Amino acid sequence: MIITMSLKNKTVLITGASRGIGKAIALRLAGEGANIVIAAKSVEENPKLGGTIFSAASEVEEAGGHGLAVQCDIRFEDQVQNMVQKAVERFGGIDIVVNNASAISLTPTEQTEAKRFDLMHDINVRGTFLVTKASIPYLKKSSNAHILTLSPPLNLHPKWLKGHIAYTLAKYSMSMMALGWAAELKQYNIASNALWPRTTIDTAAVRNLLGGEALAKMSRTPQILADAAFIIFNKPAAQCNGNCFIDEEVFASEGITDLEKYSVVPGAQLYKDLFVD
Repeated sequence: MIITMSLKNKTVLITGASRGIGKAIALRLAGEGANIVIAAKSVEENPKLGGTIFSAASEVEEAGGHGLAVQCDIRFEDQVQNMVQKAVERFGGIDIVVNNASAISLTPTEQTEAKRFDLMHDINVRGTFLVTKASIPYLKKSSNAHILTLSPPLNLHPKWLKGHIAYTLAKYSMSMMALGWAAELKQYNIASNALWPRTTIDTAAVRNLLGGEALAKMSRTPQILADAAFIIFNKPAAQCNGNCFIDEEVFASEGITDLEKYSVVPGAQLYKDLFVD
């Protein structure tokens, strides 16, 4: 049973929230009356990806929350600081940070261009670090602060290192930061956890970069991560800290084992995500 701690009027900063998993989390928390900061680059819609910061903010309002659209490329410290400042000016503080924005390129070493290596590390590692750093002074003032980073468990089996080393390094760095912040910020009652899906998730990345429609049909919807995040944010920070969560495990801890409703195609064979044995 989920013990509901009100998220009404809590301020949630979500990177990469104009579409996909980030937007699903935004809408789930908006339904609880939260203030949502939509931090992303998209101000004009890409037909292949869909969604902008403005359309996402509008959907947040329709879902019952308060939305603030801020164009922000998290690779740049000045843009991050501006985004955090706008969030604080509008809503008075920050209670939750969701590090969702990421770049992906599943290429072996010889096929990984330097610009792709740099992009993944600039967004996934540097960007996540900068957003969290800028938010800490405000998280310290929250009554139940959470940092949630969308990154995998640290599985060091060589099969997860080979084939896409640059991407693995970038995502594992996110998880290491999540665990590091759990220890570093515990004294301030700020929880830090990572969250990763057991299965692939039906997003633009899956459809356009990884497996197309076929893989999308073997995936779950982004809603599963949104609901898992909601469960995590309802935990007291002092009691929910330093975990690399798998979504299924979050539900199981609440006695929820039937996850069929999240399947894109009911009854379909599901495809395991990267880094999950």
